[in-house]
Amino acid sequence: MSRRRSLTTLLAAGGAAAVMALASVPAQAAPHSGGNYGAYAMEGQYPTVSGCTGTFRQVGATRYAEGMALKYFYSGTCGSFARIENSRANCAAVLERSDSGAGRADGWVSETVDSGITYAYTQIGNNLHGRVSRALLTCDGHVWAQTGWY
Repeated sequence: MSRRRSLTTLLAAGGAAAVMALASVPAQAAPHSGGNYGAYAMEGQYPTVSGCTGTFRQVGATRYAEGMALKYFYSGTCGSFARIENSRANCAAVLERSDSGAGRADGWVSETVDSGITYAYTQIGNNLHGRVSRALLTCDGHVWAQTGWY
């Protein structure tokens, strides 16, 4: 009986240690989106998807806020995405997309900065065929930097 109890105690302790080890692994940031984001081709894909890699170029100047950088990238084949660099925690790269080209956001996607790194980039927004998009750097729910509509 004492052997069985020892084995049970050992398994319980091992399981608790495994749970604690998993709990200490930082969670990966996940994209968040709203409006009608996902309504067009390529939306929901990262810029590294086959057929898009290497087609993006930075458009407009890098925008800065408290040492953090916001960049906007465009591809005539795939659409656009936002990237932030040298960012602190609780910040996100956001891409807003306007269906009509009027510069009013109909859909958006954001990506937060993962624990232990200082950059993030969004999934693709389809700003092809008359649609436009812009990039934003947000921290703690406030816009710190943004680009114009492209």
